[in-house]
Amino acid sequence: MLVPVGSLFVELARQASANARREVEAYTREIPEFGFLEKDSRARARTLEHALWLRRRTVELSPDNSELSVSDLGYIASMGELRAEAGMSLDARQRVLGLHAALMLREINEVTEAQRGDGVEEIMRLMTWFAPQGDRGIGAYCQGFVRVLRRRRQYVEQVALLTRSLLNGDPIAAELAAAVDVELPDHWVVTVFRMPVRPAADRFLENEIETLVKSHRTPVMWGREYSDGSGELIALVPLISRTAGNEDVPSRTVSDLLPELAPDHLSDLVQDFALALGRPCAVGTATAPLPELADALDRARRISRAAPLRRASARLRAHTLADVFIEVTVVDVPFVDAWLRDVARQLDSGPDLLVTLDAYYRHDMHRGATATALNVHTRTLDYRLRRVRELTGIDPGSTRGVRTLSAVVTRRLSGAWR
Repeated sequence: MLVPVGSLFVELARQASANARREVEAYTREIPEFGFLEKDSRARARTLEHALWLRRRTVELSPDNSELSVSDLGYIASMGELRAEAGMSLDARQRVLGLHAALMLREINEVTEAQRGDGVEEIMRLMTWFAPQGDRGIGAYCQGFVRVLRRRRQYVEQVALLTRSLLNGDPIAAELAAAVDVELPDHWVVTVFRMPVRPAADRFLENEIETLVKSHRTPVMWGREYSDGSGELIALVPLISRTAGNEDVPSRTVSDLLPELAPDHLSDLVQDFALALGRPCAVGTATAPLPELADALDRARRISRAAPLRRASARLRAHTLADVFIEVTVVDVPFVDAWLRDVARQLDSGPDLLVTLDAYYRHDMHRGATATALNVHTRTLDYRLRRVRELTGIDPGSTRGVRTLSAVVTRRLSGAWR
């Protein structure tokens, strides 16, 4: 197609070299991992070559809306391979894609402003081409990037990258999921295992986790490690509702409050991972559609910090917002938390009173089931409950008792009051 002199396309072609240099300078300035370009002249020349090629192909193909060829996509994939071979992180890769798109759009805008509104038809033609071919280009770049990751990273590391990309909304997740053979449903249960002491790096533990990931088809990664030595393991569990078949997906609020919407195998997964970790855990969950996983992680984290720490052998289960909404709120109200702690101190003089209350509420205040769980006679249980009432002035079986004392028990068992 002959491009008329003075057109938008001609002007973009004329400025391609200068704009490519500006892009390389932006990478060096704004992305720390590209700092090496200042010292490595060959790498800088190669990066400049890529930037210039992309602009020239845009100008060549967009006037008649021609697609990127197989050869073009292969070249773009080679760029992804080169970046991965250099050790670029997923975060930096995502920033590169975003910065490139932003600069290309700015260049188009600058030319448009210089032409004072002329060439509207050309602008529309260019934008019509830019979106779909941009997606194809990003897909090819991701494919090249992941090809290298598959060669250089262990399976568990690839799964961790997938987990992080899903939480960050990174489009490379689709390629990573295919590489590790994990399906990507629309909704997930974000599950956080909180441990007071994070396990040290151990090959046996990594092998255990790899086996569990393959068994449960669940993306997993290590989360934050806190200054007190505590840590997290984060699992993304596909949401399979018992109400499958209904076209209406529950809202976030509803799904977080209805445990029956959790996958049937969630309890088994929690138990298996807790046994592998080999230490007390508190587990929090929150459900969300794929684009909202980051917010769900924040909620699951808060829930795990409010949930009680238990050993895997002690009926460890995942907690939802419905289980600990009082305790989650109390964390942000210091004077209420201090009051509950005072109540807990009043119980310290009694014989196993907190343990008794924990069992009492976990068994829905059923005296027989509670006594059996504690391995005591029901008369002993009744004595302990009377002792709670004497020390605190609160009847454990009353409405006030359930609201107050269950929060006291959960806060104490969460490890919050050290």
